[in-house]
Order: sequence, then structure tokens, then C-alpha cells
Amino acid sequence: MTSIQKPQVRHPGLPKNTLGYTKRDYEGAMSTLCAGCGHDSVTAALIQAFWELDLPPNRAAKMSGIGCSSKTTAYFMKQSHGFNSVHGRMPSVTSGASAANRGLTYIGISGDGDSLSIGMGQLCHAIRRNVRMLYVIENNGVYGLTKGQFSASADIGSTSKKGEANVQPPIDPALLALSLGATFVARSFSGDKTQLVPILKAGLMHDGFALIDVISPCVSFNDHEGSTKSYRFTREHEVEMTEVDFVPIRHEITTADSDAAVTAVQMHDGTVMRFRKTDEGYDPNDREKAYAHVRACQMAGEVATGLLFIQRGGADMHAVARTVERPLVELPYSELCPGKSALDTLMDSYR
Repeated sequence: MTSIQKPQVRHPGLPKNTLGYTKRDYEGAMSTLCAGCGHDSVTAALIQAFWELDLPPNRAAKMSGIGCSSKTTAYFMKQSHGFNSVHGRMPSVTSGASAANRGLTYIGISGDGDSLSIGMGQLCHAIRRNVRMLYVIENNGVYGLTKGQFSASADIGSTSKKGEANVQPPIDPALLALSLGATFVARSFSGDKTQLVPILKAGLMHDGFALIDVISPCVSFNDHEGSTKSYRFTREHEVEMTEVDFVPIRHEITTADSDAAVTAVQMHDGTVMRFRKTDEGYDPNDREKAYAHVRACQMAGEVATGLLFIQRGGADMHAVARTVERPLVELPYSELCPGKSALDTLMDSYR
């Protein structure tokens, strides 16, 4: 993947945070995602959250796996550390990085395919270890890089671009995280920046594993079955040298700030999603009530959004493993290796 660098021209009057950075300093390369992709809205919200929190870009590590979502890390904080792992393996790579250097802020960007299919086991163990990181799932219900097959989060009855209906029940990442004991669970919509930015900021400040499921629409699969001008028809009647596809330009889907409990948002394909915010009396400290709320919304055909659950005072991976306060990468060799005699004594204690 080749990223297009943004021009360095900027207005001298741009506001700065306490570190002296403007929001432009938190940007990355130009996005190569489809025009109107919800993932780019998530990127904009992340940039806003980092800037408002005065997070030093060089003290952050951006981690990802494989998929459209995993390209997101190239589009923000170009001065940050980063690692693009293999499909579904981002959580274990992040766990290892955190074990070696607890002094960085870890941001994991994943997708519904990357996290809920091939990476399901990895996600579960990152939750179980309570790795201190912000874990964002850009959830669009399809495998975008492989032409729109259903992912594990696709709802029953949703149709593919070929008109086929999904008949398998979805895996809900919020319910999964709640049942596994996650200490921070939230959900939002990529087009609702007013809600998403504060949730991202809360997740970044959480002392443990913070999972945020972001509904992020895919805009690429709109040609229909039966058209003689569709790409499928063309491929069946010609010999093509390379596989190409057409991505129509779409407008970004956003929603106005509203006090309404439920917001109906029409997607590019005409379907309507209903997002329900938590009410003023909602208690995000009760795991059982949070689970029941998400399930009730699911049964009503709604998507529960907002801060769904948070557990304060939990022990993260370093507290459980009783690691030293100083990051291991900063310890000299003389402290990391106590010598043969000490190691022999340690090995004898296991016999």
C-alpha cells in the first residue's frame, strides 16, 4: 500500500493545545479508502480526541491487523510508533509491546472481520488480561477488501450486494466484551462525532482494556444483479487482465446532535439503522444491566450506543503480572539478566 503524503501548508492561526500542537500535527497520510467511508470519520474523531487530550504523538503506538480498518493507522499521528500485524493478531502483538514498554499509549484499530472471525481468540485474551489499550472496532458487517462477503457481525436478514440474505446470527462485540469481563465497553456511530469523540477520550484515559465498537458504513458495493453494465456481467463476458472494480463517490453519513433517545440514520443502500443513546438514569457501573440493555436494544432492532460499561479500580495486565514501574525497554542489561547463579537458583525452584 502506498500512502499519499499531505501537503505541509497550514494556516498560521490554527489553535494549539497545551503541547503547542495543532490538529494538523495529529494527521497522517491522505486516505486511500473509498469516498464516504465511515472509517475516515473515525480517523477524524481520533485526531480530535488526541489533540484535545494533549497526547504526545511520539509517546503513542498505533497497532492494527489486516483489512480496510487496519489502513486507518496510516491516516493519523504520523510521528507515532506503529505496527501493522498479520490478520487477527494485533491483540497479542500489542500485549507483547505493552509488556516491554508500559510507558506508551496503545491504540489498536481493528475491524469486525479482523476481531470477530480470525482474531476472536486474540481479542478474548486481550480482554482477559485487561491490557491497557484503546481497542476500536470499525464495524461495517462485510469483508470490504474481498468484495463484500458477510462478516461475523452481519445481522440476520441483511442482504449482500448480490441480494442474498444473511441467515446466521451475529456476534455482538459489546455483548462479547461484557460477558468476558471487559472493564470498559462502549459503542458509537462513525457519523456521530459529538458522541464518538468524548467516548474515545474516555477510552484513552481508562486504566485497562477499553473496547469501543463503532458502526462504520461501507459504501463500495452498489452495482446490482442482472445489469448488463455491472462488473459481474462484464467479467463473465470478457477476458480481463487484472481485477478492477468501481467505487461510486458517496457523501459522508453524519447525524445532527439531538436529545432524542433514538436516532434513525439512513444508509447509502436505503436501509435505516436506529441508534439508541443511554438515558440520564443509566448506570454504566452495573455489568448485568449493561448486558440486558444491549440485548433489549438488539431485540428491538436498535443499536445501543454510548458508554455501556466501565469498571473502576480493576487490575491491568501489569498489575496482575507485578511488573516493575519502569518500562522493561529502559532497563539496562545488568538488571534484566541477574547472572547465571541467580538463574540457576530460579530454575531449581521449579523442579
